[in-house]
Amino acid sequence: MFFMPQTLLVVDDEAAARFALKRAFEAQYEVLEAETVEAARRAMRAGNPQVMLLDYTLPGEDGMALLKELNAGVHSPAVIMITAYGSERIAVDAMKSGAFDYLPKPYDLEELRLVVERAFEHEAMRRELQDLRDRLAGEGQFGRMVGDSPAMREVFLMAERVAQTDLPVLILGESGTGKDLLAQEIHARSARGRGRLVALNCAALPEQLVESELFGYEKGAFTGAAGARPGKFELATGGTLFLDEIGDMTPATQAKILRAAETGMVERLGASRPAQVDVRIVAATNQDLETAIRQGRFRQDLYFRLAGMTLYLAPLRQRREDIPLLVESFWGDLRRKYKREGPELTREAMMLLSGSDWPGNVRQLRSAVERLFVLARSERVTAADVKMAAESLPFGGAKSEPYLEAADFREARKLFEMEYLTRKLREHGGNVTRTAAAIGLERQSLQEKIRQLGIARD
Repeated sequence: MFFMPQTLLVVDDEAAARFALKRAFEAQYEVLEAETVEAARRAMRAGNPQVMLLDYTLPGEDGMALLKELNAGVHSPAVIMITAYGSERIAVDAMKSGAFDYLPKPYDLEELRLVVERAFEHEAMRRELQDLRDRLAGEGQFGRMVGDSPAMREVFLMAERVAQTDLPVLILGESGTGKDLLAQEIHARSARGRGRLVALNCAALPEQLVESELFGYEKGAFTGAAGARPGKFELATGGTLFLDEIGDMTPATQAKILRAAETGMVERLGASRPAQVDVRIVAATNQDLETAIRQGRFRQDLYFRLAGMTLYLAPLRQRREDIPLLVESFWGDLRRKYKREGPELTREAMMLLSGSDWPGNVRQLRSAVERLFVLARSERVTAADVKMAAESLPFGGAKSEPYLEAADFREARKLFEMEYLTRKLREHGGNVTRTAAAIGLERQSLQEKIRQLGIARD
């Protein structure tokens, strides 16, 4: 995850107010001060604050003028407007002009602390997402595939190169890593891209149907063959044949595929003569083919024929740095799909997503992200929401200890407390009194923790 010093800019023309706010926050943040709008501009250029406490009433230009100016910027701080003139009109104007929040004087210091903490969290996530969008617009994408890890960069580079050739390609990787998407991108970028991409999932069909699907049949070749039908090889002539889960094929079918790959000839079931085909084969499997060869389950000569170029898609647990990119890409897809902005992902939620193993890989992650988008119970997606979404999916949920991935101790402690208290509340049916007694906390202290951490109680 990304880390930068947390800087708070206090803009107030009253020296006593600036002094009090600096004393209140200097233990947690670097605090800058400004007494006018122009001084605030200079402080922003020098210190790059993420959050600003902005007084509405200032000498010369007022706080609203600065707020509207900041709202046009991409890297502007989150603004909390503070004023003695706490009218509803000013509050509405401030929020419409892009303020993160609004507090009238006199404000409660503890309430202000919570608002400032939320503003820093919001701004950190906003800047991280902007960075992700910049990376996606750069080298973080290969067609519809997303990834900026060294492993994925290497795959994208090799796929781009092999696409310009007519070599057969073997794609290896666990289920859900995107082998089908990579096959589609290789086809689209090849000289055969104008031809058809014909796919067959070898594991999805009974053995007796695989041959007729691959090679076709003539009328009367078997009971029910009322007419002739071309197979996948013939349909893919001039294009690419994608054989998914090729490790599940029987040795007999493997022999026929080898013959077709070597000779460019296929014979329909019931036909008296072979037909010429011109296809490029891209194959994929989640199996260890070298082990299958040693065990006699896969033909070595077919392996050598298919592996003109071998590409390996690493599982998500080995490239966690790609998860924020994937989540941001999915979030954008979901906004377009459902035609709405959707909830805001908190930093803790993104860290939990990034720290999880995702045994179902990209496919499982996408399902979890869509559940979060569609079923969000508020405008913010919390770590508790992520755990609930992940645990409701196949593979028994996504295992994670996200606090081990935290940037600093404070963040790690917050994530640990969130996970620990969520689990204990669930054990006690959401009852705060029983949970507090079980873990040795006062009921009021536990309630405050639940509120601070944004833990949902079911």
